Amino acid sequence: MNDTDRSDINIEDEEMTVELELDDGSVVNCSVLTILEVDGHDYIALLPVSEDNEDDEELVWFYRYSENPEDPNEEPVLEYIDDDDEYEAVADAFDELLDSAEFPDEEDM
Repeated sequence: MNDTDRSDINIEDEEMTVELELDDGSVVNCSVLTILEVDGHDYIALLPVSEDNEDDEELVWFYRYSENPEDPNEEPVLEYIDDDDEYEAVADAFDELLDSAEFPDEEDM
């Protein structure tokens, strides 16, 4: 996974997408799966979308996510997670989110 130089977030047909420009200059379109909080920091989970509009279900990218609260029009900042423990904590939180969505509590039924 590469660092992003910038991101553009667009809302198209109610699906939020991000266009990532990678270090090598290539651009990857991604669907925003969720923004989650782990240990007081926000992270974004992205699903790259291939050229033929099929999602690669096995590939989810995680980045640190931040917005400027003083300027809501400023583009959010995505930062590469280079710490393995931090990345694992985010991946575990995302897995827990998926598990809770697949298997709702009996109270929710």
